[in-house]
Amino acid sequence: MHFPLMGVSQRRRSSIQHPSQGSYFFAGTLLLLCFVAAKGCPKICHCSDRSGMVVQCTSRNLENIPANLPRDTVVLLLSSNRIRHIPKEAFADLHRLRELDLSHNLLESVDDDSFLGVLDSLRTLDLSNNQLSGLPRGTFAKLHARIRLSNNPWHCECSLQEVLRELRLDPETVNEVSCHTSVQEEYVGQPVIQVLDSGINFCNFHHKTTDVAMFVAMFCWFFMVTAYIVYYIKHNQEDARRHMEYLKSLPSTSHISKDYDTASSVF
Repeated sequence: MHFPLMGVSQRRRSSIQHPSQGSYFFAGTLLLLCFVAAKGCPKICHCSDRSGMVVQCTSRNLENIPANLPRDTVVLLLSSNRIRHIPKEAFADLHRLRELDLSHNLLESVDDDSFLGVLDSLRTLDLSNNQLSGLPRGTFAKLHARIRLSNNPWHCECSLQEVLRELRLDPETVNEVSCHTSVQEEYVGQPVIQVLDSGINFCNFHHKTTDVAMFVAMFCWFFMVTAYIVYYIKHNQEDARRHMEYLKSLPSTSHISKDYDTASSVF
């Protein structure tokens, strides 16, 4: 009498212990989607897996750094595009990135902390043949990469000198990092490192310029104060002269007394 109940209970246990084929298919689909998302490649670029993703985006007329780059990217090639700016934390998710090529673009500015997230992993950074004239002082702080900065219109002054102290320039192109403009005209066209190695300190020129500006400002302030004092004295002298003329124009006390006596004698 109890056999049917046992069959029902066994069928229930069987349904609980063995998921349906639909569940397996759904779970597999999710895993596949996650895998594709992790390995996704921007449509405009070409990606190949060589012990890590190599993302080739060269000569694609890009104006910005592509979004949603694969997280396992080890080489990112963005040369020969039209990129003008590197924003803050542009590569923050690419913790395995070792080589970054941004040469032959139109780069004019790089934000501070642009390379946050790849400070330890990045080994080669190419920013050559762009339009960079200066960089924020903390741009390459704690970055271990060997950097190419050749063939940019650098303006040689104190902040550039401070930036160069924080980085490892590529020795093959170091003499191609030249002063396009400078705080001192005689250094225009010369390699920056050679100028600095000769003992020139651009920060001293900056301080001297600041001192001259302060001297000129103080002189102008002193001149304005002196001019105001002179004007104040002259104005007061003029008021005093007018007051004296006014007093002189008044009838004297003795004359008034004589007129009063004459009038009294008549009456």
